[in-house]
Parts: sequence; C-alpha cells; structure tokens
Amino acid sequence: MPPLEAALYVVATPIGNLADLGARARDVLAGADWLAVEDTRRTGQLLTSLGLSKRMRSLHEHNEAARVPELLGRLAAGESVALLSDAGTPLVSDPGYRLVSAAAAEGLPVIPVPGPCAAIAALSVAGLPTDSFYFAGFLPARAAARRRRLQALAGERATLVFYETARRIDASLAALADEFGGDRPAVLCRELSKRHETIYRGSLASLPALLAADPGGHRGEMTLVVGGAPAAAAAEAELRRVFGILAGELPPARAASLAARIAGGRRADAYRLAGLQDED
Repeated sequence: MPPLEAALYVVATPIGNLADLGARARDVLAGADWLAVEDTRRTGQLLTSLGLSKRMRSLHEHNEAARVPELLGRLAAGESVALLSDAGTPLVSDPGYRLVSAAAAEGLPVIPVPGPCAAIAALSVAGLPTDSFYFAGFLPARAAARRRRLQALAGERATLVFYETARRIDASLAALADEFGGDRPAVLCRELSKRHETIYRGSLASLPALLAADPGGHRGEMTLVVGGAPAAAAAEAELRRVFGILAGELPPARAASLAARIAGGRRADAYRLAGLQDED
C-alpha cells in the first residue's frame, strides 16, 4: 500500500468479532507511524491477530491532556497517528476528544476510518424509531445523580441509547422504570457481535426478569435502547422541569401558573404537580 498521509486517523475497531475489522482499517493500522491507544495490552492483542508490531502510546482519560502535545508534535513533523479505543469507534464514550479537537484547531488533517459502534449496532436491530435518537452514554453510578440524569431525559421524544455494565444493569433498569414508567419499550443488547450475543426485547419493567432467567444474563458488555417519551409524557416532563425551577424562587401557586404558560401545559396540571387546587 502507498505511504499514509501525515494525519490523525480515527480508527474504529471490532466490538467483539475480529472479522468486523475493515480492509481500510487494517491498512491504516499497518501503515501508521504511531498508534494512540486506550490500553496497549488490548490493542496489542488485536495487532497480534493481524500479524503486526507497531509503536504505541497510551491515551486514556487519566493522561490524555498530557499526551496531546507530544502527539501533535509528531503530526506536525509529518508522522501519521492512528487513534484507537479498546473497542468500537473512538470518542463514543471513550477518550480522544482532546486530541481530535487540538489537531483540528492546529489545522492538522483528521481522517475518520469508520466501522463498528455498539450504539449504532444496537439501534439497527432494536426495532425502535431511528429517525431521531439521543446517545446518553453511561448513567452515573451513584443513585441520586442517576435519578437526576434520568429526570432530565424523561421527556426526550427521541429514542435513547445507553451503555451499561453488567454489574449496574439491574439498578439502572429499576431507575429507568421509576422515572420513565415501566411500560416504556426497551431492547437490551448483550455481547454484540460476540459468541454469546443476546437481544432481550420487552419493556423497562419486563427486562429484569428476562435477564434473571438467562444464566449468562449478567455478564458482558450491554447496550440499552429505550423508546422515546410519548407526547403526553414529554409535555408533563417539561412542565415538571419548569415548575421545579420556578418553585425554588416563587410561591407554589405563582410558580405553577408561570410554569403552565412557559411550558405550554394546562394550569390544572401544574397545580396538581404543586399539590394545589386550581380554583378556576
């Protein structure tokens, strides 16, 4: 293959099945002067399977800021750098944003080498609307922060995509059902493209039982796709959000009245949220 252009290549790698690595990605990995990788051990395994030995620099959430100047210097000197995460497309809930942003700001070429992404793979098989979707990444580990995050998303009309660990999936499903309602349609994809790939279809309320019935249900990488809020639920969530802001500054009745005007909801519904009786 011809020598690579001096550029930062953002290379998607398999999320499980090594056969999903494209020919172009193989060529970039073979031709790059340096690989900036999330974990040198994980990428080393991939390189071994390809029969490659490459110079690597680790780039993860704890050292990315410190690594950026060095890698920019290599790019400016005419070297090529391939950016990889442990699996899937870099920057999608993975490090690399600072490097890509800095390279673009310096006018250095940044070239995507697209391929596997767990979020897109899950969306493609979920059977839920994909004309508009919201990638929410990992939910906070702490219960209070997770609840606040879900309250902010409760009125989102677009299909939602979450990543989650096997250890936290039960707590996240319970929190989602509490905040969104247990009847919200949901699809949980486990171990996508791997030997034990499993797709559970149902609702937020029914998924925990499906997981519990599967001996391997609490193992592996998980991607959760949740249907967007129905129009009525979205309207109430927005009314609740606005009322919550105003209630911290105004008397309940005044906050409820203004919330209804701002959110476009019924005043009676706002008064109900405030625990008041609408006298009109």
